[in-house]
Amino acid sequence: MASMVPTAAQLRWQELGLGVFVHFGVNTFAGLEWSDGTLPGASFDPSGFDADNWVAAAQAAGARYLVLTAKHHDGFCLWPTETTGYSVAASPWRDGRGDMVLEVSRACARAGMGFGLYLSPWDRNAACYGDPEEYDDFYVRQLTELCTGYGPLMELWFDGAGSDGRSYDWDRIAAVVRQHQPEAMIFNMGHPTIRWVGNEDGLAGDPVQYVVAHTDNDQYTDVATGLGSPAYLPPECDVSIRRGWFWNAGDEAKSVEHLLAIFYRSVGMGANLLLNLAPDRRGLIPEADRRTVDAWRAELDRRFSGRVEAVVEHDGGGATLTLPERVEFTHVELVEELAGGQHITRHAVSVDGREVAAGRTVGIRRIHQVEPTSGGRLRVDFSGAGARLASACVYVGDPAAAVPRLPEGYTAPTAAPEGGAEPEGGIG
Repeated sequence: MASMVPTAAQLRWQELGLGVFVHFGVNTFAGLEWSDGTLPGASFDPSGFDADNWVAAAQAAGARYLVLTAKHHDGFCLWPTETTGYSVAASPWRDGRGDMVLEVSRACARAGMGFGLYLSPWDRNAACYGDPEEYDDFYVRQLTELCTGYGPLMELWFDGAGSDGRSYDWDRIAAVVRQHQPEAMIFNMGHPTIRWVGNEDGLAGDPVQYVVAHTDNDQYTDVATGLGSPAYLPPECDVSIRRGWFWNAGDEAKSVEHLLAIFYRSVGMGANLLLNLAPDRRGLIPEADRRTVDAWRAELDRRFSGRVEAVVEHDGGGATLTLPERVEFTHVELVEELAGGQHITRHAVSVDGREVAAGRTVGIRRIHQVEPTSGGRLRVDFSGAGARLASACVYVGDPAAAVPRLPEGYTAPTAAPEGGAEPEGGIG
């Protein structure tokens, strides 16, 4: 039976908060978001590839883990798999002897960064895809290679693209993960331990429910997968720094304000954020994108400067937060006690009898940007049987920092980009 309380591994993953996604493959060299498995492997040639460059950009963003597209929907593999010739072994990169998954995994290990892998179930190159039983064997072999050859994995990302109406042997797939990577989070499909938030805008709503009875499959359909019974599945918000997931010469990074608004609406709501960075054809993070990452992180650091921890004292209806001294602050951060599950359903924060912030769920972290407020004691009233806070703090920040706004009318693409193959649905 599914659990309604988190495992220690789930809580560790939630505490990480921010990760970086990396989409890279043959699509990068064709200027496509989607391809059909017929692009030549010989087109893959990132002559300037540097895994440390990717990890350095992730670190600059403040990310704690990195997820790499080991195989996207086109079927091209970034490691020299024994299952297919459609891989880096068929490319001129490293004279056909390279292993990009290995190089990125080692760069993450050197930096102390968690490493995860995306392995698309939908494979538009595999000749056996039309035979479900044969393809299940093929996919399990690929997953086993990845789970046994690249050290500890933080997360395994199973994308719903193209899989509407298709069944996979998720029991066998989950057994491979449990045997070889028992601490890894399983994203959204099969036997998930974390779920997709339900959009590619990087935004969570309020409430952010950790216990759910189904997961949404993709960006393009209304298909959802029932879990049989409610389970503790915290959400991950995926969004690209650009409009597209793969690098394209005609695309550019979102504004710093847009990325700030995403942060408040994801990490600040109690979800994890997976921000995609798209290496260019050199195999490097574009310099302009790196400058945007640096500016975004600098602004976050400015806003969340001057952290002051509070002493939390509970009573029947909530908690009193006592600061070491009276201080003017611009943000309040609440952390719920989650070992026994998520319980807070509503909360309100007041100072000297004046409400300064309110919302529904709290979860692993709830961040409120408030009008500059001076106080030494805060009151948090909340509802929910068994609800408790684990910790709380305020940030002095910058009183002049405005609330960031999302661009009016912006949504992630919900159809195949022009020039790409027509999708059958999918997340990334």
